Amino acid sequence: MSKILVPSRGLSDWRRLLADPQKHWRAGFSAMAAARSWEAADGLPSEIAKILGAQADLIFAIPEHKVPLPGGRRESQCDVFALVRVAERTVALAVEAKVAEPFDRTIGAWLADGSAGKQRRLAAICEILGCPEPPPDLRYQLFHRTAAAVVEARRMNASAAAMIVHSFSGEHRWFEDFAAFCGFLGLKAVRSVPLMHNLPDGRELILGWATGNQRYLAEGTSDGPEAAP
Repeated sequence: MSKILVPSRGLSDWRRLLADPQKHWRAGFSAMAAARSWEAADGLPSEIAKILGAQADLIFAIPEHKVPLPGGRRESQCDVFALVRVAERTVALAVEAKVAEPFDRTIGAWLADGSAGKQRRLAAICEILGCPEPPPDLRYQLFHRTAAAVVEARRMNASAAAMIVHSFSGEHRWFEDFAAFCGFLGLKAVRSVPLMHNLPDGRELILGWATGNQRYLAEGTSDGPEAAP
Protein backbone atom coordinates (compact mmCIF):
# COMPACT_ATOMS: atom_id res chain seq x y z
CA MET A 1 0.00 0.00 0.00
CA SER A 2 1.27 3.48 -0.87
CA LYS A 3 2.46 5.69 2.00
CA ILE A 4 1.23 8.83 0.25
CA LEU A 5 -1.48 10.55 2.33
CA VAL A 6 -4.48 12.20 0.68
CA PRO A 7 -6.23 15.05 2.58
CA SER A 8 -9.69 14.23 3.86
CA ARG A 9 -12.64 15.64 1.93
CA GLY A 10 -15.12 14.81 4.69
CA LEU A 11 -16.77 11.94 6.52
CA SER A 12 -16.88 9.62 3.51
CA ASP A 13 -13.09 9.34 3.56
CA TRP A 14 -13.18 8.15 7.17
CA ARG A 15 -15.90 5.61 6.41
CA ARG A 16 -14.10 3.89 3.54
CA LEU A 17 -11.07 3.14 5.77
CA LEU A 18 -13.09 1.07 8.25
CA ALA A 19 -12.66 -2.69 8.31
CA ASP A 20 -16.41 -3.00 7.66
CA PRO A 21 -17.81 0.34 6.36
CA GLN A 22 -21.40 -0.97 6.49
CA LYS A 23 -21.37 -2.50 9.97
CA HIS A 24 -19.14 0.01 11.79
CA TRP A 25 -20.48 3.27 10.33
CA ARG A 26 -23.59 4.08 12.37
CA ALA A 27 -24.86 7.10 14.28
CA GLY A 28 -24.36 6.65 18.01
CA PHE A 29 -21.21 4.57 17.59
CA SER A 30 -17.56 5.50 18.00
CA ALA A 31 -16.32 5.51 14.39
CA MET A 32 -18.86 8.07 13.18
CA ALA A 33 -18.71 10.15 16.38
CA ALA A 34 -14.91 10.42 16.22
CA ALA A 35 -14.96 11.29 12.52
CA ARG A 36 -17.52 14.04 13.08
CA SER A 37 -15.61 15.44 16.04
CA TRP A 38 -12.23 15.54 14.29
CA GLU A 39 -13.65 16.92 11.03
CA ALA A 40 -15.47 19.67 12.92
CA ALA A 41 -12.48 20.72 15.02
CA ASP A 42 -10.13 23.43 13.85
CA GLY A 43 -7.11 21.23 14.52
CA LEU A 44 -7.46 19.05 17.61
CA PRO A 45 -10.83 18.48 19.31
CA SER A 46 -10.77 20.73 22.38
CA GLU A 47 -11.03 17.84 24.84
CA ILE A 48 -7.94 16.21 23.29
CA ALA A 49 -6.00 19.49 23.31
CA LYS A 50 -6.88 19.99 26.99
CA ILE A 51 -5.01 16.80 27.90
CA LEU A 52 -1.96 17.49 25.73
CA GLY A 53 -1.55 21.12 26.79
CA ALA A 54 -2.63 24.65 25.99
CA GLN A 55 -0.10 24.99 23.16
CA ALA A 56 -1.06 21.72 21.45
CA ASP A 57 -1.20 22.17 17.67
CA LEU A 58 -2.16 19.45 15.20
CA ILE A 59 0.46 18.75 12.50
CA PHE A 60 -1.50 15.96 10.83
CA ALA A 61 -4.01 13.23 11.66
CA ILE A 62 -4.56 9.86 9.98
CA PRO A 63 -7.83 7.94 10.44
CA GLU A 64 -7.63 4.15 10.93
CA HIS A 65 -3.83 4.16 10.97
CA LYS A 66 -2.26 0.68 11.16
CA VAL A 67 0.92 0.24 13.19
CA PRO A 68 2.91 -3.01 12.91
CA LEU A 69 4.01 -4.40 16.28
CA PRO A 70 6.66 -7.01 17.04
CA GLY A 71 5.39 -10.60 17.23
CA GLY A 72 2.38 -11.81 15.25
CA ARG A 73 0.98 -10.46 11.99
CA ARG A 74 -1.91 -8.20 13.02
CA GLU A 75 -1.30 -4.47 13.25
CA SER A 76 -2.70 -2.17 15.92
CA GLN A 77 -5.27 -0.07 14.06
CA CYS A 78 -5.61 3.35 15.73
CA ASP A 79 -8.99 5.05 15.29
CA VAL A 80 -6.95 8.21 14.80
CA PHE A 81 -3.20 8.69 14.78
CA ALA A 82 -1.90 12.24 15.02
CA LEU A 83 1.40 14.04 15.21
CA VAL A 84 1.05 17.03 17.50
CA ARG A 85 3.32 19.94 18.32
CA VAL A 86 3.19 20.90 22.00
CA ALA A 87 5.40 23.91 22.72
CA GLU A 88 8.93 22.81 21.75
CA ARG A 89 8.29 19.10 21.37
CA THR A 90 6.34 16.71 19.15
CA VAL A 91 3.96 14.06 20.43
CA ALA A 92 2.90 10.87 18.59
CA LEU A 93 -0.73 10.36 19.57
CA ALA A 94 -2.81 7.19 19.24
CA VAL A 95 -6.54 7.69 19.83
CA GLU A 96 -9.00 4.98 20.84
CA ALA A 97 -12.57 6.18 20.28
CA LYS A 98 -15.40 4.72 22.37
CA VAL A 99 -19.10 5.07 23.09
CA ALA A 100 -20.53 1.94 24.69
CA GLU A 101 -18.14 -0.55 23.08
CA PRO A 102 -15.83 -2.40 25.51
CA PHE A 103 -12.07 -2.57 25.16
CA ASP A 104 -12.31 -5.94 23.42
CA ARG A 105 -10.86 -9.00 25.19
CA THR A 106 -8.93 -9.27 28.43
CA ILE A 107 -5.30 -10.37 28.37
CA GLY A 108 -6.38 -13.77 29.66
CA ALA A 109 -9.00 -14.28 26.95
CA TRP A 110 -6.64 -13.08 24.22
CA LEU A 111 -3.94 -15.51 25.37
CA ALA A 112 -6.39 -18.41 25.70
CA ASP A 113 -5.03 -20.32 22.68
CA GLY A 114 -1.50 -20.07 24.07
CA SER A 115 0.14 -19.33 20.71
CA ALA A 116 3.85 -18.54 20.62
CA GLY A 117 3.16 -15.47 18.47
CA LYS A 118 0.91 -13.92 21.09
CA GLN A 119 3.47 -14.60 23.81
CA ARG A 120 6.11 -12.82 21.70
CA ARG A 121 3.73 -9.92 21.05
CA LEU A 122 2.93 -9.47 24.74
CA ALA A 123 6.59 -9.67 25.72
CA ALA A 124 7.45 -7.02 23.11
CA ILE A 125 4.67 -4.72 24.33
CA CYS A 126 5.87 -5.06 27.93
CA GLU A 127 9.40 -4.21 26.83
CA ILE A 128 8.16 -1.15 24.92
CA LEU A 129 6.14 0.10 27.91
CA GLY A 130 8.67 -0.93 30.54
CA CYS A 131 6.26 -3.04 32.55
CA PRO A 132 6.00 -6.64 33.79
CA GLU A 133 3.55 -9.09 32.22
CA PRO A 134 0.06 -7.82 33.08
CA PRO A 135 -2.57 -9.76 35.02
CA PRO A 136 -5.18 -11.60 32.92
CA ASP A 137 -8.10 -9.29 33.77
CA LEU A 138 -6.65 -6.18 32.10
CA ARG A 139 -7.71 -5.25 28.56
CA TYR A 140 -5.29 -6.14 25.78
CA GLN A 141 -6.51 -3.34 23.49
CA LEU A 142 -5.22 -0.67 25.85
CA PHE A 143 -1.76 -2.25 25.84
CA HIS A 144 -1.35 -2.63 22.10
CA ARG A 145 -2.82 0.78 21.31
CA THR A 146 -0.41 2.43 23.75
CA ALA A 147 2.50 0.46 22.33
CA ALA A 148 1.51 1.65 18.84
CA ALA A 149 1.90 5.26 19.97
CA VAL A 150 5.40 4.52 21.27
CA VAL A 151 6.43 2.65 18.11
CA GLU A 152 5.35 5.62 15.98
CA ALA A 153 7.07 8.08 18.33
CA ARG A 154 10.31 6.19 17.75
CA ARG A 155 9.79 5.95 13.99
CA MET A 156 9.03 9.67 13.65
CA ASN A 157 11.58 10.73 16.28
CA ALA A 158 8.85 12.40 18.32
CA SER A 159 9.74 13.66 21.77
CA ALA A 160 6.84 11.88 23.50
CA ALA A 161 4.07 9.34 22.91
CA ALA A 162 0.44 9.61 23.96
CA MET A 163 -2.59 7.32 24.06
CA ILE A 164 -5.93 9.02 24.66
CA VAL A 165 -9.31 7.35 24.95
CA HIS A 166 -11.80 9.63 23.18
CA SER A 167 -15.06 8.65 24.87
CA PHE A 168 -18.47 9.89 23.72
CA SER A 169 -20.32 7.97 26.44
CA GLY A 170 -22.35 10.13 28.81
CA GLU A 171 -21.91 7.44 31.46
CA HIS A 172 -18.14 7.16 30.84
CA ARG A 173 -18.57 3.46 30.04
CA TRP A 174 -15.50 1.30 30.60
CA PHE A 175 -13.55 4.02 32.39
CA GLU A 176 -12.84 1.46 35.12
CA ASP A 177 -10.90 -0.64 32.59
CA PHE A 178 -8.82 2.37 31.60
CA ALA A 179 -8.24 3.16 35.30
CA ALA A 180 -7.09 -0.41 35.94
CA PHE A 181 -4.64 -0.18 33.03
CA CYS A 182 -3.28 3.11 34.38
CA GLY A 183 -3.10 1.65 37.89
CA PHE A 184 -0.96 -1.21 36.58
CA LEU A 185 1.50 1.42 35.31
CA GLY A 186 1.47 3.13 38.70
CA LEU A 187 -0.88 5.98 37.71
CA LYS A 188 -4.20 7.13 39.16
CA ALA A 189 -6.67 7.81 36.36
CA VAL A 190 -8.69 11.03 36.40
CA ARG A 191 -10.84 12.05 33.43
CA SER A 192 -9.53 14.96 31.34
CA VAL A 193 -6.21 15.00 33.21
CA PRO A 194 -2.87 13.98 31.61
CA LEU A 195 -1.09 11.07 33.26
CA MET A 196 2.67 10.78 32.79
CA HIS A 197 4.72 7.58 32.61
CA ASN A 198 8.45 7.35 31.86
CA LEU A 199 9.32 4.88 29.10
CA PRO A 200 12.48 2.74 28.92
CA ASP A 201 13.69 4.66 25.83
CA GLY A 202 13.66 7.95 27.78
CA ARG A 203 10.48 9.32 26.22
CA GLU A 204 7.48 10.42 28.22
CA LEU A 205 4.19 8.58 27.75
CA ILE A 206 1.00 10.61 28.20
CA LEU A 207 -2.24 8.77 28.94
CA GLY A 208 -5.65 10.43 29.08
CA TRP A 209 -9.42 10.00 28.99
CA ALA A 210 -11.11 12.74 26.93
CA THR A 211 -14.88 13.19 27.02
CA GLY A 212 -16.20 14.01 23.55
CA ASN A 213 -19.18 16.18 22.71
CA GLN A 214 -22.33 14.05 22.59
CA ARG A 215 -23.80 16.08 19.75
CA TYR A 216 -21.72 13.90 17.45
CA LEU A 217 -23.77 10.84 18.41
CA ALA A 218 -27.02 12.18 16.99
CA GLU A 219 -28.45 11.04 13.68
CA GLY A 220 -27.89 13.66 10.98
CA THR A 221 -25.19 15.63 12.81
CA SER A 222 -23.18 17.66 10.32
CA ASP A 223 -19.42 18.02 10.26
CA GLY A 224 -19.60 21.77 10.61
CA PRO A 225 -17.88 23.98 13.22
CA GLU A 226 -17.43 22.42 16.63
CA ALA A 227 -19.99 23.48 19.21
CA ALA A 228 -19.03 24.21 22.79
CA PRO A 229 -19.35 21.14 25.06
